[in-house]
Amino acid sequence: MNIREEFPMLSKNIIYFDNGATTFKPQMVIDEICDYYKNYSANAHRGDYNISLKTDMMYENARKKIKDLINASSAEEIIFTSGATEGLNMVVEGFFGKILKENDEILLTKSEHASNILPWFRLCKKNKCKIKYIDLDENYKVTLDNVQKAVSSNTKVISLAHITNVVGDIRPIKEIVEYAHSLGILVVVDGAQSVPHMKVDVQDLDCDFLAFSGHKMCGPTGIGVLYGKFDLLDSMEPYNLGGGMNLSFSSTGEVEYKSLPQRLEAGTPNIAGAIGMGAAADYLKILDLDKIHEYEVKLREYLVMKLKALDNIEVYNESSESGIVAFNIKNIFSQDTAIYLNDYNICVRAGSHCAKILKDELEIKNTCRISLYFYNTKEEIDKLISVLKNSDTLFNQIL
Repeated sequence: MNIREEFPMLSKNIIYFDNGATTFKPQMVIDEICDYYKNYSANAHRGDYNISLKTDMMYENARKKIKDLINASSAEEIIFTSGATEGLNMVVEGFFGKILKENDEILLTKSEHASNILPWFRLCKKNKCKIKYIDLDENYKVTLDNVQKAVSSNTKVISLAHITNVVGDIRPIKEIVEYAHSLGILVVVDGAQSVPHMKVDVQDLDCDFLAFSGHKMCGPTGIGVLYGKFDLLDSMEPYNLGGGMNLSFSSTGEVEYKSLPQRLEAGTPNIAGAIGMGAAADYLKILDLDKIHEYEVKLREYLVMKLKALDNIEVYNESSESGIVAFNIKNIFSQDTAIYLNDYNICVRAGSHCAKILKDELEIKNTCRISLYFYNTKEEIDKLISVLKNSDTLFNQIL
């Protein structure tokens, strides 16, 4: 079977280039989610009857699949969340909120997603710590040299996307972590754009925390994972309190928490989401993430070559290594371009892409973004180029 035939959404007569926002779901993931709702739809870790016990098994099985996907040391290091956003908030509030103090420094970049900036903003207001921004090079990339220049004796944590969602650069996380750890600095990684597209090995990277989302890796929405080294997770203050995460509590206010991972997963979890995310992990392993990355890089090279051949297009991240391309039609507002392309059933993202301070570096607020995935094709790119090439139609429709 052709891979594209495994995705029901690809039969809708659209060209979908917005995979950085969310990805389509293969039938095997949809089937796993439906199977839970149709055949054993009970709560997890709550019942002593057969369908509940099966739910427990499938839910914990999904945790093991994610553990294997990113090569964590143990399943206890995999915490299910609602997505990368919640995972990053949990780390900032539940871990760093306890240890950062006045004048401690957090290193970020201006190309980070809001989820890796806004929680730090809030923490700085509460704890009176400070944010410093690592300089980007002429291609808007992070280099180890610029990280080293930004570090000071007050630096306590570096928090970076593995792949940024607009520039699309792949950061040298392993080298950054090695340098940071030599100085006692912790490293948080936003893996929302990397885990779905390339092999990520947390033991090899040696990062302290990693957060990512299911819906960007062929899984369902509303589910994600926070990975952390066991000892660090074990010292985290629970972000949520409630059912399922405690062993006991008394009327006098004494509470005994469960061990990891349940301690950090209060309430009824997104069971179907976790099972679906586990199925998505299976699917990506079948396809081979190394091959996925290799294909996307070649497809991106083809796309950039075709875009550069058009004199009305400006590409902002020509040399990035992922499947993300930011561009504009010259003298045209990015959302107008997206609306124009929609007339031809071509889906792209337009705007600031939740990276609202990147404009300080790009010197432009809004761009169009194409984010490729393994089910995209050169033929789809050719159709895009033919539509962009028709400048008379374009200006008539937009203006």
